[in-house]
Amino acid sequence: MTHSAASSSSLLTRRALITGAAGLALAGCTTGTARRPAPVVAGPSAIDPYYLAMYAAMPQEKFPIPAVDLRKLDPVYFRQVVDYPTQERAGTLVVDTPNRFLYLVMENGQALRYGVGIGRAGFSWGGRARIAYKRAWPTWTPPAEMIEREPELEKYRNGMEPGLQNPLGARALYIFEGGRDTIYRVHGTMEVWSIGKAVSSGCVRLLNQDIIDLAARVPNNAPIVVRQGPGGVA
Repeated sequence: MTHSAASSSSLLTRRALITGAAGLALAGCTTGTARRPAPVVAGPSAIDPYYLAMYAAMPQEKFPIPAVDLRKLDPVYFRQVVDYPTQERAGTLVVDTPNRFLYLVMENGQALRYGVGIGRAGFSWGGRARIAYKRAWPTWTPPAEMIEREPELEKYRNGMEPGLQNPLGARALYIFEGGRDTIYRVHGTMEVWSIGKAVSSGCVRLLNQDIIDLAARVPNNAPIVVRQGPGGVA
């Protein structure tokens, strides 16, 4: 095999890994009032068709998901395989809060990286825990404390039905410490502008296309580490 062919094969393998699971079919997570950033300036022709396909519409879902307007997202937050030397074992989720990334640790010093939105100051959480279980199109139930702060949420005290407007999006991964629910989730969102920002009440949000991909790869009881500072865990 020539060097060029080998390089092309490696690229195809990495791309297949990123997109493969996408073909498979918080409690306190809401959007804050942070100012929405201006869209990324880019014409449709400037976006790699590979990423347009990655974030294409998903009409096969229970609630059909529209395509992501990637002109509104910094390309650094596109799903991609990156070099990621770490002591964490393969299969661990690592949330890099300062840089707004979630890493799914892989073998050979690599990881699958997703762009995320994270909790506002005062609502953030850090530490080591596990993904106790996952739900597709989950019901969202705001905690009593949130309802006290935002009385308009009273109508959802017993739960908000699943759907595109539900704050948990298409999938939710439920974070537990031992047998205790932390009330924090890794979940989906329709709000493209919020990726890369600190806007939600303590949860970790991904684009719906990305959370569907991640949920297909992560088994129950997978470890998760949420880092609040460079090299440290809060």
